[in-house]
Order: sequence, then structure tokens, then C-alpha cells
Amino acid sequence: MGPIPLYILLLVTVLTVVVAVTTEESRVDDQYSWPQWKVPLVRKRRTVPLSSPNFSAHPQQELSGTCGIECQRRLPSPSLNDLEQFLSYETVYENGTRTYTSISVHGLNEVTMWSKNTSSSSRHKRELYGTDTRFTIADKQYSTKYPFSTSVKISTGCSGVLVSPKHVLTAAHCIHDGKDYLGGVQKLRVGILKEKGRRGKGGKGRGGNEKGKRRKGGKGKEEALEKEENVGKGDSKGRGKGKKIRIRRSVDSGKPSFKWTRVKQTQIPKGWFKGVSNGLTADYDYAVLELKRAPKVNYMDIGVIPSIKKLPAGRIHFSGFDDDRPGNLVYRFCSVSEESKDLLYQYCDAKPGSSGSGVYIRLKEPGKKKWKRKIIGVFSGHQWVDVNGDGMQQDYNVAVRITPLKYAQICYWVHGDSSECQVA
Repeated sequence: MGPIPLYILLLVTVLTVVVAVTTEESRVDDQYSWPQWKVPLVRKRRTVPLSSPNFSAHPQQELSGTCGIECQRRLPSPSLNDLEQFLSYETVYENGTRTYTSISVHGLNEVTMWSKNTSSSSRHKRELYGTDTRFTIADKQYSTKYPFSTSVKISTGCSGVLVSPKHVLTAAHCIHDGKDYLGGVQKLRVGILKEKGRRGKGGKGRGGNEKGKRRKGGKGKEEALEKEENVGKGDSKGRGKGKKIRIRRSVDSGKPSFKWTRVKQTQIPKGWFKGVSNGLTADYDYAVLELKRAPKVNYMDIGVIPSIKKLPAGRIHFSGFDDDRPGNLVYRFCSVSEESKDLLYQYCDAKPGSSGSGVYIRLKEPGKKKWKRKIIGVFSGHQWVDVNGDGMQQDYNVAVRITPLKYAQICYWVHGDSSECQVA
């Protein structure tokens, strides 16, 4: 057999390079794309009436005694029966009545049950890292446009995020203190920012649709803030130099006002209630509010991500209504310092009032070049966390992650059938 012709060797070399480059691009693309998960089914077993709540609890500025990431490492993994008990839920209605619904979980598997802890060993006490890194979004040109327009104010003093045309995701402690419902829940309302003197535009939309006029509004502002924040930054944790220029300014060219809508019903997982999930209570600090009328603004889909720290950027974003800037929407983004399968510790500066905000990230849709935001957690707030189970506490900013099971439960609350959301 004679020598292989040079043109064949060149062709093979070129093909090898093309395959290698394509494989690398595909790998990088996968890093930046939303993973697809087969999520379990949550089904109702039965619903029974309960006595009406006392509505005697008071809002909590910050939580304490939370069994956090370090504390939870020593706890046994919950069984299927435990999970079904934690995900069973109470519903409180606008007329003050209450029911309890027990659920069953189907299709649970190893993919759904993430590793018990994926956290790193680093821990950082919560503080304002140098200059306050929050941005006030006061201009109606931005605050009433996507993604900022998905943020809402809860009448009990918290924030929330629209996850369907008429459903709001927020923190459970904004509604219930673990023993009873807050006094304001009897007449619970949700405030949506609207331009003064005119009706808001935008229509109900479908959560993943980030097209049209929204690109000229909040999305551009969000990206501009992020770019300017990065100038001269010393590290990726939100503490580096380059903090001297802080975009707290915003042109108040017609500040928007709140349009308030009554809440029809509120649903909270039993895992949040005292004595039910014990050390795992913090994992269930979320609730869904169903509005009586759907506001004509876009909402944001929820999503599931196995690790945020392993993402190329590793950043989270959220907007809420911090108490120290009354009437204004406050946006921030930052890195995650530590994560477990249910909780996040992060560096975002925040004040009371921002609890319940939807924590989101941006990734590409699978097989597409289009980027999409999804809610991957709920900001629980500034908490005093039990670090070693010995009573020693440290303060952190904590967020509750959306896991496949929580995704299925929230989908069930929103649609009445979690089979409509079999792929996260």
C-alpha cells in the first residue's frame, strides 16, 4: 500500500479540528443553557376544612435560629413520607376560611433528589460590602418594563414576583410566622407598579416571551447597570474596588405608583410550620398568592438549576421594595458565596422589605441563541443562622432555592395539575 496522499491527510486534519471545535462550542453552550429536568408529579390526596386562623402574628424584620447550610449537613435526608408531609399545604381564602391539603409525590428519582449538599467550604458574614451596591430604579421608563415590572409589593411589607398572569411567589414568613398568619393577611393585597395617569401596557404575555417593547425598557437598564458595576471591579464577589461610581441616581421623570389588587387565596407548604420539618424549616420559606384579577404585565417563569456557583458568571439578580427607599424599586446582582440543594448564601446588599423577591438568572434556551430569565429562588432575607448546631449564630443573606420538587408543587398551585410542567 502506497503513502497516503497529502490532500487526504489535510482533509482529515481539517475535519478533526472542526469536530473538536464543534464539540467545545457545544460544551460551552451547555454551560450557558438552561438544563432540562424531568420533574416529579404532585397530586392531591384530600382536602379538609380547618378552623379560621387567629391572624395574630406580627411581621418579622429578620429571622433568627435558622438551621442553615452547615447545620443541615448533620441532619438525615428526609424520606418520601417526610417530603409528602412537608409539601402538603394550607390554603387561606380571602373570606378568612382555611383548608389543609395532603399530597402524594410520584416519579421521584435520583435526578430529582440532588446530592445532600453541594456547598463550598467558604463562608462570609453578611454586611454591606463597602459602598452600598443597590440600584434604585425610579424612572417609569424602566421600572414598569420587563424584567423589573414582574416585581410586586406585598401589603404585609414584603416583595414578591409574578410567576403567572395572576400568581405571585413570595416568602412564607411574609404571610405566616410559623405559628399563625400575620394580621394583614385577612385583607392581603399586592401592589404592581403602573405609570401614573395611564393604563400599563404589555398584556398578560407568556413568561418566556422577552420580545418587543420590553427590550427598550428594563432589560437595557439591567444590562447597563451590570456593565458599569463591572468597571474596575477587583473580584467576582461584589467586594472589589471600583465601587466609587454607584448608580443610585435615576431620573424621576414621572415616578410610577402602585395599583393594588386583592389576593383571592394563599398557599403555604406545611414544611414552613413550626414542629413539622424541624431543622429544614428554612427550606420551605415560600408561598404563592393567587390574585383576584390578573394585572396586565408580563411575568417570569420559574426554573431549576443544579448549581449556581458552577455557572460561568455565577451571578444572581433580584429586585424588591427595600424599606429604606420607600416607593422605589431596588435592583441588585451579586455572586453566591455558598449553596446547598435548598439554600443559597449570597453577597447581595438588601434591607427589610426586599424579602420575598424572586431571585433569577439568565441562561440560553436549549438549542437556541436566545437568553431567558427564570426565577430560581426566593430571597428569604437577612437571617441569624445556626452554624454548628451549638447555638452559635452568624448573620447571612439567605435565599430558598427552587428544587424539582418545589417546582412541581408551585406548578400544581398555579395550574392545578403538575403534569403540565413535567420538564423544568
